[in-house]
Amino acid sequence: MRISILSIFPEIFSCLSAIPVVKRAVDRGLIELEIVDMKNYARGSFRRIDDSPCGGGPGMIIRIDVVMAALNAVRKENSLVVLLTPKGRPYTQKKAHEFVQTDHLILICGHYEGIDARIEKHVDLMLSVGDYVLSGGEVPAITVTDSIARLVGTIRTESLLEESHEGRLLEYPQYTKPADYNGDKVPDVLLSGNHAEIEKWRREMAEKITRELRPDLLDSLEVPVGSGN
Repeated sequence: MRISILSIFPEIFSCLSAIPVVKRAVDRGLIELEIVDMKNYARGSFRRIDDSPCGGGPGMIIRIDVVMAALNAVRKENSLVVLLTPKGRPYTQKKAHEFVQTDHLILICGHYEGIDARIEKHVDLMLSVGDYVLSGGEVPAITVTDSIARLVGTIRTESLLEESHEGRLLEYPQYTKPADYNGDKVPDVLLSGNHAEIEKWRREMAEKITRELRPDLLDSLEVPVGSGN
């Protein structure tokens, strides 16, 4: 798949090559990354990418003509256009799986006080990575790219299936050697060799941790907790 990221600060995305899972996806041809500098699409001798808000107010707004020029330069018939904004729907693991099925994903990053609201008429989806404010959409775009790269074949399938938010449960606790660290011991069941009991323990711990830390996730479980199925 192809991921095109539209930003006025493309240099931020140099870090993507340092993220191992993203680098593997790119090197193996599983993902094609395109970082688009929207400043290159500003018009006029002053090449203004932003302007003061109509009606007054603080900050600067990225101009609609600049964003649309950049978007039209990369958008294809099969493109899925996503605006990263605090107003968007929450980004989830389910959405990451949906994105993997697309041929071309375009991520638009706002900055300053945001983008001219008219851009919303030209996108397929608005997404937010959390209920907090960042300086721009660049960090969310990196987050989305990393989450996709994990799903395109860079990590073993069995490892992915047991991670947090796969199946709507948080992941069970994981341990390694030494089995006894200053009296803090790995649970005996994990050293028993009884795979059925280990699997049962992991399921119970995943449910317990989710109930304690993210009870809201249990509301959307397809199989009721404790059903025995």
